[in-house]
Amino acid sequence: MADLWVGVLILIVGLVGSLVAYQIYRWLSARADLTESKFDDILVLAVGRPLIIAIFVVSLYMAVGVVELPAGYEWIRNSKYLGAFFILLGAWVVSTFAQSVLALYGSWMAARIEGDLDDRIIAFLEHAARYIIWFIAFLLVLSYLGIDITPLIAGAGIFGLAIALAAQDLISNFFGGALILIDKPFKMNDRVKIEGYLGDVISIGPRSTRIQTLDHQLLTIPNSKIANSIITNYAMPDIKLKIKIPVSVAYGSDVRKVKEILLEIGNEAARASDYVLLDPAPSVYFLEFGASSLDFMMVLWARQFNMAWDVKDHINYCINERFVAEGIEIPFPQMDVHIRDQP
Repeated sequence: MADLWVGVLILIVGLVGSLVAYQIYRWLSARADLTESKFDDILVLAVGRPLIIAIFVVSLYMAVGVVELPAGYEWIRNSKYLGAFFILLGAWVVSTFAQSVLALYGSWMAARIEGDLDDRIIAFLEHAARYIIWFIAFLLVLSYLGIDITPLIAGAGIFGLAIALAAQDLISNFFGGALILIDKPFKMNDRVKIEGYLGDVISIGPRSTRIQTLDHQLLTIPNSKIANSIITNYAMPDIKLKIKIPVSVAYGSDVRKVKEILLEIGNEAARASDYVLLDPAPSVYFLEFGASSLDFMMVLWARQFNMAWDVKDHINYCINERFVAEGIEIPFPQMDVHIRDQP
């Protein structure tokens, strides 16, 4: 009878300990809600309830250990069952933590991607992580209890290999999209050049990125390919674009006058148009003596990366107008053919 009262006392102490742990859990949850970080919320959620149950179960196991059990029930005192319980409890903690992390950071990543496919992938990964963790815990429990799990491991390995091979491209593209969001080589509406393709980014999805070319064509590029490509971003570090306009004049032209005219055209375009910037200022360089021309390079800065054609159109029109007015000849390739009469 004394052993029974000791067991009841241990059980009561365990129950009180569980209630105290529950109150601490509620207090920690409230404190975690007040912080900016979500990691403490995840940690409290993952550990809190399993710890409460663990306190009660351990006290129940200790109580059973001191009381006299009826014949045939001594197996309850076997410590391997308590070990199996703690394996399942650990799986509960790990699965809750993994699912919460995927839900939090997956939602953060999905919020930066248009469409709902990414939300479905995040939900799939949450469920997959939970099932994988619990399956591993189930195998560990069977092994701990002395049950042969070799056939289960072999079957799971074959099934996992088949799934991995089938979803290889999907997984690589998904993680490629995650790297794009983390590394940020470009963002929505940036003008980029990827693998020789030039266009504006209109969508960053979990599997692919869509680019609208200057010809209004839609390109869909897998994220895994982008993650391993050299990317030119014309919108970074800022949206202005350096534009080079080659200009050639005929031999015999006044080089200084040509340079002054080109500078006047560039500065006037910067003051009067919405396309060209005053800072950095337009500049002109006399580059070389060509085969049939004197070659200059005019350098201007467009206000935005998508104004290159507007700038070139405006400047070329002004150059032609001024050169005609000033009598400066724009050369074109010529070939002189001399025919000699044979005696």
